[in-house]
Parts: sequence; structure tokens; C-alpha cells
Amino acid sequence: MVTRILKIHPNDNVLVALQDLAKGETIIHDGHEYVLQDNIQAKHKFFMQDMNAGDHIIMYGVLVGKAQHFIPKGGLMDTENTKHASDPFEFRPYHYEWHAPDVSKFEGRTFNGYIRSDGRVGTANYWLFIPTVFCENRNLDVIREALHNELGYAVTDKYKTYAHHLVEAYKNGENLEGADTSAIGQANPAANRIFKNVDGIKFLNHQGGCGGTRGDAATLSKLLAAYADHPNVAGVTVLSLGCQNLQVQDFMDDLKKRSPNFDKPLFVFEQQQSQSEEQLVKEAIRKTFIGLTEINKIERQPAPLSKLVVGVKCGGSDGFSGISANPAVGYTSDLLVALGGTVLLAEFPELCGAEQQLIDRTKDETAARKFIELMTTYNAQAESVGSGFFMNPSPGNIKDGLITDAIKSTGAAKKGGTSPVEDVLDYTEPAIKPGLNLVCTPGNDVEATTGKAASGATLILFTTGLGTPTGNPVCPTIKVSTNNALTKRMGDIIDINCGPVIEGEKTIEQMGEDILEYCIKAASGEVIPKAVLLNQDDFIPWKRGVSL
Repeated sequence: MVTRILKIHPNDNVLVALQDLAKGETIIHDGHEYVLQDNIQAKHKFFMQDMNAGDHIIMYGVLVGKAQHFIPKGGLMDTENTKHASDPFEFRPYHYEWHAPDVSKFEGRTFNGYIRSDGRVGTANYWLFIPTVFCENRNLDVIREALHNELGYAVTDKYKTYAHHLVEAYKNGENLEGADTSAIGQANPAANRIFKNVDGIKFLNHQGGCGGTRGDAATLSKLLAAYADHPNVAGVTVLSLGCQNLQVQDFMDDLKKRSPNFDKPLFVFEQQQSQSEEQLVKEAIRKTFIGLTEINKIERQPAPLSKLVVGVKCGGSDGFSGISANPAVGYTSDLLVALGGTVLLAEFPELCGAEQQLIDRTKDETAARKFIELMTTYNAQAESVGSGFFMNPSPGNIKDGLITDAIKSTGAAKKGGTSPVEDVLDYTEPAIKPGLNLVCTPGNDVEATTGKAASGATLILFTTGLGTPTGNPVCPTIKVSTNNALTKRMGDIIDINCGPVIEGEKTIEQMGEDILEYCIKAASGEVIPKAVLLNQDDFIPWKRGVSL
């Protein structure tokens, strides 16, 4: 029998609809009857008792909102009767006991990765193009088209074929509305590659490096240095104009600070010192081609699972995110930590309401206080411009059941599992301690994934309930769906479906083990996540302004 409702935590005073429920229905849960006062769509919540104005609304066992007026038992939670609220947080001496999961199934397992000279292990082998300023974006675009097409990394051939098909149909006077596209498919993306051990050539187009503030340029420099130093990157080409705020020497200094023994091939070209744009582009292509021949000699080798660094992210979230995909990814996180691996949990605006739990789990007082400082400063910046963490949920989130930021956030925090917090990292700081790390980034999908990769994530598990075509240039991004309907509708971007958890066909633990198995295959190059196949290489530097 399919379960129609769910009580997430014993202390909750709301129930979650797993299926559409009709007004007037009598729902029985744990021996109690609830007559529904409204239609309750799947993913939404109804109240287990009469609520008066100011009453606390509890979900995931914590405060997530307050009632704005009287709400009858069985009434729908919505944006009119519920407003965001969360408990205050502070550092307090707390002894946290973690019960690690059984990892006997994975002990001794390895993945085939690219072992770097500093001992880190990449899950991919990329060449990276970095512009120090937006003025070089066009040159990057020209180089991308030349190298991607000639070396077999282009993924747009099917659309070119489609456009050609329409042109021919138009020339022949055919009805374009009925043009046949059934024969237009996706070729094997690796079939025509010249360099079999080079997984891609990636480009970090951005809008920074000049204008803005010197602080923006300094943050961007650290970010670009982090990407050059990334374990999935084997070689780098840097394009500079010459007169911009972010000077090449600033970038090189930050790279040296981050990696004193940096030994990857690195080529720098400055346009204002070149003979012409054509000469610059040709020389950058030639040097890079030579570099590609060198990194193509690097082959995958077995490495222990403790070398995996996995970022966990949610975007396009829905009312099932905190029930299926996020807890399943959280169990994967716990498995990885128990195996000696590293997990990065970010999106600080989406930890609102879960702060005290994370503080109590943080092993080091200095790290705990750093987390408090980053959270309070970030929220204060948002409030200073008339915003705040409470404004984080998007219209799509709200429509699909995430009524307050605390509901969204406490469900989002489930991705980090239950293990102790080993360290707290500011934006672009590298993860150096195995275990669960908290990374300060916005909740914005691309800004967050950009920040996770900067801290060293070599895979990203990205949960979504509504669907989002987000990826990262250097970190393979694995899309995890919260429900069957999304997987069926947007199967071209989804890698893993957690819908069976909602349907009662799999447990969180079973799903978490399945996700780890997929991670091992993806880290070994045995399966290629959809975001990688589609070249969803999204990159947005955070300027440290207010971004939720």
C-alpha cells in the first residue's frame, strides 16, 4: 500500500502530502483523524492541530515558521497563514556522538582517477582556459569553437543538423511545422576525440577582472587560482588584456600561495603585448595543442574512495527534496565520511534554521565560531539592503511546497548527513581536512557550484525537484531527482531518480548506497553525467555582495 502522508519528525505539528489529497477527506495517521479543510497538493503540508496567531510551526523537529492567524486542524499551510521563523543559535559546549553507517560493502573499493603529484586524485583530466578579464571572452569563444570542433569535444552537432534540416525544408517549400526531426540524434561524444585521455577543454568565461571594486578583482583572482589548482585540471592557458584590475602577477601570486609546488603546464598570453589578435589566438591554440599532447599521456589509476571530494547541492528544490533526494545524498555523505572521504556542504542562506544542529556537530570551537560569524555577517548584509535569508525561496520553491526559508533550509541541510563537522571554509578556501566541511557560498545554483569546485570538489551531487540544467566546467555534476514525474519529464538531464523513496519502493539507506555506486562509476569515467555530456559548464564568480 502506497503511503499518502508523512510525518518527518516525531515533534512536528504538520503532515506532508505524498499524493494529492481532496478537501473533506478524512486522513488517519497514528490513530488520529484529520478532516482536510482544503485541497492539499502533493508536496504541501497540513496542520495536525488548531493553530492560533503566533503559534510555532514545527517541521524536521525545529521551528520553521509562525502562524499568522487562526488555522483549523487539517488546514493547508500557505504563504498567507505561515511566515518564516527560526530559533536563535549560539556556540555551546556540546558532546556530539555520531553513529557511522556500516561501510563493509565499500571497504577496499577503489575508483580509477588521475593521480596528481601532490597526492590528490582527479575524477577527470581537463585543460582549462582562464581569462583574467571579460575583455578576453570573445577570444576564448573563438578558441573554443576551433578546438572543440576539431578535437571532438563539440556537443552541438545535433542542433546544427537540425538547423540544416529546417533550411533544406524551407528551400524545398515544405511545411516547417511538420518538419521531421526523428532521425536527428546525439552522436557518441567521445567517439571522435583526438586525445582519448583528455576529458575536455574547459573555458571560464566571466564578467569580472576590471571595473567593480579592487576587492572583486582580488576575490576573482583567488577563485581562478583555485580552478587552476583543481585536481581535475591538468593544464592551463591564461589570456590577459594587460591593463585590467586583475593583473597576471596577482593571479600567479595567489596560485603560488595556494600551491607552492604547482607543476602543471601553464601558458600565459597578454594581448596588449602581442603583434595582433590573430597572432595571439594562433599562438594560444598552438601552445595549448602541445600541452594537450602531454596531458594525454596521463592515464587513470586505482585510488581509494578516501580520495573522493564530493560537493552536495540542491537547486530547483521542491517539497520532496528534504524527504527523498537530500536525505539519500546525506546517507551517501555519511558513507563517504566513514570511508575517509571529504564532503562539502555549502549554500549558507539555505542553512537557516539548521544552524544550531550544525554548530553542535562542529568538533572545533574556532570553526564553530567562524560559522556563526559567516552566517550572521552574511544575513546582516542581506538585511541592510532590505532582504534577508527569509526571502530565499523562489516562486517555484513556494509553489511546490517550500513555504518558508527554514522549511527549505532544514530540508537542504539533510544533504550533509549526520557526521561531525570537521571544518568551516570561507569562499575559495581549500578543503584540507577529510570529513564534512561547511563552505560559505550563496544558495544561487551556479554561484554555489562554482564555490564548491573552488574548495576542491571533484564531483558534485546536485539534487532537484523541479529540474535545472546546471553544471560546472571542471567538476562533473550529477543530477539527482526527488520524484518520478521529474525524471520522466526531464530524463535528458537527470542521472539518478530518488522517486522510489517517495513511492515506498526503496529506503533512504538503499538509495544512498545506489548514489555512492554511481559516484564511483562517474569518478572512474565509466559513466558520464548528463551535465558533462551536454557541456553544461556554468561558472559565476561571487562578488561577495548580497546573493541568496
